Amino acid sequence: MAAPPLLSLQDIQLTFGGTQLLEAAELIVSPGQRIALVGRNGSGKSTLLKIAAGLVQHDAGQRFAEPGATIRYLPQEPDLSGFADVLAYVEAGLAPGDDPYRAQYLLHALGLTGEERPETLSGGEGRRAALARVLAPRPDVLLLDEPTNHLDLPVIEWLQDELGQMRSAMVLISHDRRFLADLTRSTVWLDRGVTRRIDKGFSAFEAWRDEVLEQEEKDRHKLDRQIVREEHWLRYGVTARRKRNVGRRERLANLRQDRRDQRRVTGNVTLAVSEGRTSGALVAEAENISKSFGSRIVVQDFSTRVLRGDRVGIVGPNGAGKTTLIKMLTGLLEPDSGTIKRGAAIEMAMLDQGRAKLEPETRLRDALTGGGSDNININGEQKHVMGYMQDFLFAPEQANTPIGKLSGGERARVALARTLALPSNFLVLDEPTNDLDLETLDLLEEMVSDYAGTVMVVSHDRDFLDRVATSVIMAEGDGRWTEYAGGYSDMVAQRGEGVAARTLDKPAKPEKPKAEAVAAAPSAKRKLSFKEKHALETLPKDIDRLDAEIRTLNATLSDPAFYTKDPTGFAAKSKALEAAETKKAAAEEQWLELEMLREELEGS
Repeated sequence: MAAPPLLSLQDIQLTFGGTQLLEAAELIVSPGQRIALVGRNGSGKSTLLKIAAGLVQHDAGQRFAEPGATIRYLPQEPDLSGFADVLAYVEAGLAPGDDPYRAQYLLHALGLTGEERPETLSGGEGRRAALARVLAPRPDVLLLDEPTNHLDLPVIEWLQDELGQMRSAMVLISHDRRFLADLTRSTVWLDRGVTRRIDKGFSAFEAWRDEVLEQEEKDRHKLDRQIVREEHWLRYGVTARRKRNVGRRERLANLRQDRRDQRRVTGNVTLAVSEGRTSGALVAEAENISKSFGSRIVVQDFSTRVLRGDRVGIVGPNGAGKTTLIKMLTGLLEPDSGTIKRGAAIEMAMLDQGRAKLEPETRLRDALTGGGSDNININGEQKHVMGYMQDFLFAPEQANTPIGKLSGGERARVALARTLALPSNFLVLDEPTNDLDLETLDLLEEMVSDYAGTVMVVSHDRDFLDRVATSVIMAEGDGRWTEYAGGYSDMVAQRGEGVAARTLDKPAKPEKPKAEAVAAAPSAKRKLSFKEKHALETLPKDIDRLDAEIRTLNATLSDPAFYTKDPTGFAAKSKALEAAETKKAAAEEQWLELEMLREELEGS
């Protein structure tokens, strides 16, 4: 006999902003079950999970939680305000009788000491603290909303192993296919307000989903034919049989109502990349390149050759120097030693992880067009911004919405749309899968595979790398990098292991009182100072100002008559140009060192 559910939602309905988000949603969680909750961005997955956690009140339906069952919910954006330090935040999630030392163990495993102050945490550190809080009590039910967001591969692999050993029932929302496939045994699909369930893990979901949608399309076609048949009978049938006419009219009306009531599938993103001219056969060739920042060696004696058509994945822990390696290979940074030969006719388009060029106040339409025009040039053809918006599932009424008001998934689609609109034969993608739903990921993979140029991608998504990469460059530690043929799984097979995950045994319980044990914990890790943070924010503006000054001085000095008319002024301008170029070089070097320090600290 099956065990009674610990948590159940039945016939849940919710209207949000005048639109019915949930129509007949169900979620039943029994002891030990591991459920993948999947659906398009905006389908209501996070809302359904919040209803399950008791944080959002539904309009209709029933929620039941087993009395005494412990339920813990991981939000996408955890709130640590009101706590003196991270340890206090994690311990607040413990119940009487829970192991108090598990909080310290989890924080240590996740790279935190517990002494960090909440207001100083980065997004990744806040996510790790929130994970420690929900995992510490070993709850009966875990509700996890995008648990791998902001985590690097070592922590993702550690988390997957930790969850795999827990006896808790779990409901997981994630864009990481490998994570879902390895952990789940059932799948709930939230689609157009209604849930469907299959008692198989995520690995079986996509084939099942395609079968369901195919059957829906067949049923829709069959219904259309029935409507046509009934309309023809009413027009040309025997008019004397009036009583039967009334019945046929009612039947036709019912068929038409059924057709209107059928829920239509949300449209798919249309990804079209604006391809530039064909590059040379050689894109980049590095021979024995090295790069250090102070005493820290980031790249040491590394060689590689990137040819047209290659899809190169770059993987490693946060702070390993992935950004530095990409900048050297793409010409944005010169190595300390070694040589880099770059190919001819390279046109590069780059998608950065931080979406730094998306200003919160910029309207959506201006973010896509650059402002000043309603058209975008895609492969030499003008496309109206409204049509391009619809390709990326934006409604026309969102055209004037500020970027800061969009969801994480919508901002990811904007950044992707901007990058793909640039003519290119060399795509550089830094964490392109963040916040994208599974359907959009499918299309991105197809686009990368079909792209005529060369692709270099930094990603923590193992499945994505397996599907697109022709080789993987792996950070081995201490500045050493190795290139492996094939995708992530091929790299693991050749290397014998994946990206080094934390392998920590649970520490023995200290004999000291708890307060003393906390005091004896390692000191809080290094943080960027206020001066360093301020420099990171202001240096790009200083560099832009110096760049404009250099352009102005070059334009003035290029006048052939200037030296003849004013030799003294020419000498002064030349000296000013030399000083500006020196300041710019120093500012760029300072910014790069601070950016590397920030990446190292956030990834540690």
